[in-house]
Amino acid sequence: MTLKKKFLLGLLVGVVAIQFIQPARNKSEKMLATDIQQMYQMSGRIFVVLQISCYDCHSNNTHYPWYSFIQPGAWWMASHIKEGKANLNFSEFGTYSNRKQQSKLQAIINSINDNTMPLNSYTMLHKNAKLSAENKVLILDWIKTTKDSLSLKN
Repeated sequence: MTLKKKFLLGLLVGVVAIQFIQPARNKSEKMLATDIQQMYQMSGRIFVVLQISCYDCHSNNTHYPWYSFIQPGAWWMASHIKEGKANLNFSEFGTYSNRKQQSKLQAIINSINDNTMPLNSYTMLHKNAKLSAENKVLILDWIKTTKDSLSLKN
């Protein structure tokens, strides 16, 4: 067997072997009392937009498509989810201080206005997650109202 064939065979065995090493799944069937939907009044439409465009990376309940079970993509996705939840976790929004909640809401406004969220790499595969102009206005109006209510608590 030539060196090239040995290398390709080793590469194939390695690719197959890593398929058995799956990261932990970010899947919770419960909605926590600290979830932003439980903490602040929002219409069902706003919640659906947040679920479709944000919750996969920014909550404790990710919807996993078929390709998320193939390595190394699953590791890449797990890394994005971990980073997303570290920055903002809608499932645990109620655990944040009033000041941190206001800061996170402002960050969402900035991300929407700058078109940095949802990530382009996410919307390439999840076309329905891209925020329409109408959905942006809907979310921004809701955030302004929510931020105003938080300001009254201070």
